[in-house]
Amino acid sequence: MTTHHFSETDREVLYHVIRERRDMRHFIAGSKVDDAVLTRILDAAHAAPSVGLMQPWRFIQITQTDLRHRVAALVEQERIQTARQLGEREAEFLRLKVEGLHECAALIAVVQAPDDGTVFGRRTMPEEMALCSTACAIQNMWLASRVENLGMGWVSFFDPEALANLLACPEGAKPIALLCIGPVHAFYERPMLQQEGWRQGRELQECLFENRWPEP
Repeated sequence: MTTHHFSETDREVLYHVIRERRDMRHFIAGSKVDDAVLTRILDAAHAAPSVGLMQPWRFIQITQTDLRHRVAALVEQERIQTARQLGEREAEFLRLKVEGLHECAALIAVVQAPDDGTVFGRRTMPEEMALCSTACAIQNMWLASRVENLGMGWVSFFDPEALANLLACPEGAKPIALLCIGPVHAFYERPMLQQEGWRQGRELQECLFENRWPEP
């Protein structure tokens, strides 16, 4: 029997999973993710909302070892380029672990499909609404991975055109994320960048306004 009413326990579980979600970088090398579990995670992604029901997300599971190494090389190139842009924080940045491509059990590239011409809901912001829809799918994967007791890390250190070529994407398709998924020894107590002292998160009240953007 289908119910549209959730209990207080259901509600608390959902909020708990949201609070415990972490962007993971440290995975147990040599571990596996059961195919049925990975399918559940991808089903959760595909259940995400999308503007105009366009479902612009595409998932490419990278299973070839050589291809994974080539993708990791692209990420390393961008990591070095990013470090050079950070000035006095370059050395500090280079000490951070920003990806887990070599150790994670599953590596999935999320690619935004070529624009299908959907106008519904995105006439004024076509690119933004496609990206927002894809991001919703990724968030679903994050929460599903967490409730499966698996870590997931979103890696954005790559040149999208170079990665698209490496993955043989059609013209107009754009890689958005490399998602590292797999068992971890432990989840971070706090978001890793906070834990490492790189940056502190904002409180909700700093981001919540009423009726208009406040005066400086």
